Amino acid sequence: MTATATHADTSGTLDSHDAPDRYDTHGYAALPGLMGLMTGDEKHGPAATSTLDVLWVLYDRVLRVGPDRMTDPERDRFLLSKGHGPMAYYAVLAAKGFLPVDWLPGFGSYDSPLGHHPDRVLVPGAEIGSGSLGHGLPIAVGTALGLRAQRLDGPAVWVLVGDAELDEGSNHEAIAFAGPAGLERLHTVVIDNSSASHARPGGIAARFEAAGWSTTTVDGRDHEALYTAFTTPHPGRPHAVVAQVEPKSG
Repeated sequence: MTATATHADTSGTLDSHDAPDRYDTHGYAALPGLMGLMTGDEKHGPAATSTLDVLWVLYDRVLRVGPDRMTDPERDRFLLSKGHGPMAYYAVLAAKGFLPVDWLPGFGSYDSPLGHHPDRVLVPGAEIGSGSLGHGLPIAVGTALGLRAQRLDGPAVWVLVGDAELDEGSNHEAIAFAGPAGLERLHTVVIDNSSASHARPGGIAARFEAAGWSTTTVDGRDHEALYTAFTTPHPGRPHAVVAQVEPKSG
């Protein structure tokens, strides 16, 4: 399923002098300004902007989690495997009140909790610490299995990966396992910005479909299409959403 794009308004600016009080919440229009508070040579801006709309739709309309539910066993789990360029993730967490906006200008500094890869011990709301690519999806599979073993049928598990990250063998194994295991509460979002080194016959979605997953392919900037893809029923199967983003955007 491929959706027609209707792009969201990205107007709105915010600089460090206008930064709101700690733990205030903000709308989508504030995100470019929040991201603009984070600077530095290692910010991986294109990698961050490629994930912005996916992250916003998830945290704004889909995930059952919030600053007051970070330790709730019934919360949904979101795992950022595409951990390089986490500016969009930090901006969305700040917009949703997980962390204070005044942390953002310190991004990447030696004494900041906001590192170049998120650290689950330091970043409120982060479920995993990321580093080498290829770990998020296997961890998500294990998380879904663990929740099933505890008979916690409510929480959903979401993981965001990059298209090039799918070259990692650990992801091939995780995809191959999750389908036959029937991990219905597992959802994978793949940011497809055509950065992968190796082509995949039939495209990204076909790799998941071959292992028994439900799949949807959409414009990664179209909020309504993303929401529809994220909420598509997929009984008895894990679900993968391929979010296509123009290479120049991410």
